[in-house]
Amino acid sequence: MDAAIAEHPTYVLFNGREGALVGDGALKAKVGETVRLFVGNGGPNLVSSFHVIGEIFDKVYYEGGSHAQENVQTTLIPAGGAMMAEFHVEVPGTYVLVDHSIFRAFNKGALGMLKVDGPEDKTIYSGKEVDSVYLGDRAGDNLHAVAAAAKANATGTLSKDDQIKAGQQLFAGTCSVCHQANGEGMAGVFPPLAKSDYLVKAAKEKLISIPLHGLTGAITVNGKDYNSVMPPMSQLTDDEVANILTYVLNSWGNPGGQVSKDEVGRVRAQAAAADRH
Repeated sequence: MDAAIAEHPTYVLFNGREGALVGDGALKAKVGETVRLFVGNGGPNLVSSFHVIGEIFDKVYYEGGSHAQENVQTTLIPAGGAMMAEFHVEVPGTYVLVDHSIFRAFNKGALGMLKVDGPEDKTIYSGKEVDSVYLGDRAGDNLHAVAAAAKANATGTLSKDDQIKAGQQLFAGTCSVCHQANGEGMAGVFPPLAKSDYLVKAAKEKLISIPLHGLTGAITVNGKDYNSVMPPMSQLTDDEVANILTYVLNSWGNPGGQVSKDEVGRVRAQAAAADRH
């Protein structure tokens, strides 16, 4: 109660409990459908900055009224208020619902998922995420390294050193914002990857499953507890996941090792088979 009165709650949640809209509880839609979300903010004190990562709302009926605003990225929902948002889903993937007061999402639980199934449309989205944080004049060389690694991986000629080089560039664009470029993470929020005892103890299949399927719940890394949410990086291809993990395993005092494209493919296929059953 003291935390609530101070307006610093321990948890900020969708649908009343942690993980309510992830995993088996994720919302579902199909490519070509129009999604309408009805979102109420029970408060008691916080205003919500509601956003769906990867989408722009076609219409937002703000404050639950009859007037609509169009082409909105993030909308405010007052404590005790509500809104309706509509958007058309054009490509498959996992869209992440967040309170864009972003530490509420990754550290306090205000994160959900919308899983969209259906055919890809490469004219809209390639399905790959190789855009990165700004890398200055080296950006072209970095993307060239990633593309060259993908080509070599397809022909089975990729060396461990090449994987590490490509993985470093992919890490910068997909992982470093949370885990930091030096792998140190953020204290109490995002666990470190540098000199990580978690990496040493975990089986290879478990390490592969984390970027593929995400990780929710309490873990202990280097003697410190973390309880946040990592969404699945389902936009990454098998070779991209393999290259990132190989880079991480061979960086910042970690024990070394190598992950192959085929190993990632097997873990992905196992999860897909389990979902079908």
